[in-house]
Amino acid sequence: MEIALVTGSAGLIGSEAVAFFADKFDLVVGIDNNMRQYFFGADGSTEWNRNRLSETYSNYAHRAADIREVSQLETIFKEFGTDIKLVLHTAAQPSHDWAAREPFTDFGVNAVGTLNMLEMTRLHCPEAVFVFTSTNKVYGDNPNFLPLVETETRWEIDQNHPYFENGIDEHMSLDHTKHSVFGASKVAADIMVQEYGRYFGMNTGVFRGGCLTGPNHSGAQLHGFLSYLMKCAITGNQYTIFGYKGKQVRDNIHSWDLVNMFWHFYQNPRPGEVYNAGGGRYANCSMLEAIALCEEISGNKMNYQYSETNRSGDHIWYISDLTKFKQHYPDWNWTYDLKETMTQIHDSMVARLAVVK
Repeated sequence: MEIALVTGSAGLIGSEAVAFFADKFDLVVGIDNNMRQYFFGADGSTEWNRNRLSETYSNYAHRAADIREVSQLETIFKEFGTDIKLVLHTAAQPSHDWAAREPFTDFGVNAVGTLNMLEMTRLHCPEAVFVFTSTNKVYGDNPNFLPLVETETRWEIDQNHPYFENGIDEHMSLDHTKHSVFGASKVAADIMVQEYGRYFGMNTGVFRGGCLTGPNHSGAQLHGFLSYLMKCAITGNQYTIFGYKGKQVRDNIHSWDLVNMFWHFYQNPRPGEVYNAGGGRYANCSMLEAIALCEEISGNKMNYQYSETNRSGDHIWYISDLTKFKQHYPDWNWTYDLKETMTQIHDSMVARLAVVK
């Protein structure tokens, strides 16, 4: 039997992975205890997504384990053993605002949880491919010291800079910068995943995501910006822009495109490798541009306010350079552009809100 084990399986990337891998593996085992509801309240609950997966995929098996507890993970790894061929670790505390409230919880989930998953993989299925969803926040504030230029709707990097054509590559330093507590816990996990590849020779891969998005996101104010923004556009709830004149830029990758990157890596793993993963120059927007797109797609005028105070550790401009991944895996490319992705988010959100009513 060939098994894919997915943590955070009811979240955005985890659920996309379950759907993607359901016809490629005999069994997909999901680990998710809905901590997202603890982090973000009712808006963040993934219970609806867990139920959807169980109803849709007959070869999906759910386990409500806590990745911080080795004993709970060990039970699962002992049950399936070397039949586990892929470990996709997407579970995380994902908000740098929230992390500062409970650093122990944040580090426990992001760093200790990742170490637990690595060690269980090493002990019970060492030949498995281990894929980790890291974050661009491992680069800390370093992107904010790039030569940026203000335009009418966005911040942009100087056209003469090497990053202008394709974005920020994997050589940007992780050092000498403020990361946010969240960013620091993800750095610890990121480096440990690399180390298990280099030191133990395991098939580990690190993917440093930009903004990860898609129709199955449980967006909340502190995390899931496009999903939550679209929800506000639909409901009329007020949205707050935090600093940088609303011109801060993010690249956005559809969850299917990201999971497809994992699939390419799985078929030809490169131990300990690191890749930036985002929408790149193909799919990116500023906050103001995202609001305009939400208004266009929803047909509603958005209700938003502006706060001069930016989020600590936030990026002013970040676009991922995927050149390295595309060189290693030339058959991969983006499938969903920004407008198509946001239209999917809109349609999914409308359907979900109708069920709630």
